[in-house]
Amino acid sequence: MYRSALIFPALILLAGFAQQSSTPPAAKTPSYAAIPVEATKQPNPVKSTPESLARAKKWWTLDCEMCHGKNGDGKGDTAKEMKLQIADFTDPATLKDRTDGEVFYIIKNGHNDMPAEGPRIKTEENWDLVNYVRSLAKKNGESKQ
Repeated sequence: MYRSALIFPALILLAGFAQQSSTPPAAKTPSYAAIPVEATKQPNPVKSTPESLARAKKWWTLDCEMCHGKNGDGKGDTAKEMKLQIADFTDPATLKDRTDGEVFYIIKNGHNDMPAEGPRIKTEENWDLVNYVRSLAKKNGESKQ
């Protein structure tokens, strides 16, 4: 009798865990609604030049490549290990509807699982990264023609 008194609550507890683990987690959907309107309208003051892209490539290699991948396809080693869904910047459609100001804001402030660069990089370097991210789709598009 004593054993059955302990088994019944244990079965209820296990049933609760089983039900909880079979429920799929809610999918994260990126929300860009938090980007201030002023930021979306901010023009890029840094021209996309070979010098700008070279400066950005240094930051990309240090901070971005591990998740976004060497060529920006979103398949970096860390992204694979953590099973992260990351945008493919080699696809021209990915940033088609994003302004440079929005991309700048996301780099500076982070987004979803992406940490913010914040004050770690200078404003001009952030704009260099915007240019670099944009160049990833251009390179891909040019190579397919």
